[in-house]
Formats: sequence, structure tokens, C-alpha cells
Amino acid sequence: MLLSDVFKEVNVVPDLSAKDKNGLIEELAEVVVRSEPSIKMQSLVQVLLEREKLGSTGIGDGVAIPHGKLAGIDKPVVAFGRSKKGINFEAMDDQPADLFFLLVAPENTSGMHLQLLAKIARLLGSSSVRKKLREGKTRWDLFKTITDSDQEL
Repeated sequence: MLLSDVFKEVNVVPDLSAKDKNGLIEELAEVVVRSEPSIKMQSLVQVLLEREKLGSTGIGDGVAIPHGKLAGIDKPVVAFGRSKKGINFEAMDDQPADLFFLLVAPENTSGMHLQLLAKIARLLGSSSVRKKLREGKTRWDLFKTITDSDQEL
């Protein structure tokens, strides 16, 4: 499965305004809810915050991948946001995160959820992709960097 199968340009936020972890989760959740109105904001935020209680989804190198599974949806949804100032996301390397993917998957799809998480982690494991995402000027630049890089994996 390619990210482009579940990722839309409208789900890209080039300049997040959130200043902390909870605000970031709410801001990206709002993006997901706008593109998929069947998803309820409160339920999505609750699932994501519950996941964070298990351990931060900040993986280091300025990257965080908040994620969770949600009942009542039939396909995964992905959003991407960039914070120009960085946000403390309690990452493994104790550095602020500035690149964020939010992934929500149907409750009963472990394989697909893990496959997409791995794909996002591989994508953001590339220093050249992270550099392009940090330098991209527009929503389209960021979307294109992600979808083009995904094709190359």
C-alpha cells in the first residue's frame, strides 16, 4: 500500500500553530476530521492521547508519528504537519519534533496499521526526505515530496 492511497494534499499543514503535544494532536486531528467527516473529533483525540500514554510517538530526528486505531472507519487516514518552531514531543533523543505524521486506522486492521507506520518511519528515516520536508515552501511541495519519496521506497 502506498501512502498516496490514504493521504490527501488537503491533509498537509505547512505551518502548524500548536505549541505543545496536546495542541499538536488536536490540530492534526482537526485536519483529519475535516477531510473525513465521519470521524468524530473527540473520539480521535482520545485514541491518540491514550496511545501517547503508552509511550511517546516521538521517534527522534525531529520526527513524531502520533497514531491509533479507531472504531467505525473503514480505511486509514493520514495527515502531515510541520512546526517551524518545533514542539517538545518527549522523543527518544530529547529533541523537539518539527515533522509530524498522524495516522488513524480502522480498529480491526493490525497489519495495515503496522505496514503504514513502518512505511512512514522508513520515509522519515531518510535525512534527504526530512531535509526536503523542512525546506518545502507550500502544501503542494510537502505533499509531492511525501508521495514521490513513497514511490521510491
